[in-house]
Amino acid sequence: MRLGLHIPYFSWPNGPARLGPDLAEVAGAAEAAGFDRISVMDHFWQIGGFGPPEQDMLEAYTALGFLAAHTSRVKLLTLVTGVVYREPGLLAKIVTTLDVLSQGRAMLGIGAAWNEEEARGLGLPFPRTAERFERLEEALQIVLQMWAGDDSPYDGKHYQLARTLSVPQPLSSPHPPILIGGGGEQKTLRLVARYAQACNLFNAPDLGHKLDVLRSHCATEGRDYDDIEKTVLINFDVGDNGENVGAIIDSLRGLAAQGFTVAHGMVHNVESIAPLEFLGRDVVPAAAEL
Repeated sequence: MRLGLHIPYFSWPNGPARLGPDLAEVAGAAEAAGFDRISVMDHFWQIGGFGPPEQDMLEAYTALGFLAAHTSRVKLLTLVTGVVYREPGLLAKIVTTLDVLSQGRAMLGIGAAWNEEEARGLGLPFPRTAERFERLEEALQIVLQMWAGDDSPYDGKHYQLARTLSVPQPLSSPHPPILIGGGGEQKTLRLVARYAQACNLFNAPDLGHKLDVLRSHCATEGRDYDDIEKTVLINFDVGDNGENVGAIIDSLRGLAAQGFTVAHGMVHNVESIAPLEFLGRDVVPAAAEL
């Protein structure tokens, strides 16, 4: 199993004036610790569970570009981009740019979006749920068409593109891996089976059931279930002195037994760097053996 560092919180003690250097230090420490990837949320305001909307939040792809310049190995992605936040042609170009400038380390994390308050607040489109999923499928088709080097028009229900030109093409082959976030059984997991190279689920008691649903969709779509990378979002709280490391490893062992190969971890007090050092010393090598 491989570990990812997920960074959902930027209200760090040194404040915005030091956020750039502090983020660079966190990214460097994560890479040195052996993390496989770094992800950020695609939100413009802080979300419930982490704090009020007024807390610090960075725009995702600007942050990922910054992280690309301060790392050399880790994959870079959002968990996950809200499809209605950027037009699909622009999104394909953004992720392509990240992939080229990071030397082939970009992934496209994407989902149907959910934060209506944030979207309405900033004047972003936020149609009904059914339409957002329709737009998600069309966006996936557009991105894949552009990454295939096909610049013919795209005429969908919601998106019409006169020429899907994308030059340069991504360095990742055949294209940056697509990760679809969410556990919706009728739509989200069907789209994973049809289009994606990875899924991301919340660590909940119904994980096994969600994987069974994905397996069923793969059978319907004629897709090899084992070709899809199963990832899960969890918490990493190592404790003040690393006392929780054993429990973290036990949790990862259970997830690996279910077929998960990547754990995206939100690291408590990550800005202090010490938790990343505990994880690199004790958890990363243990996870690699699972």
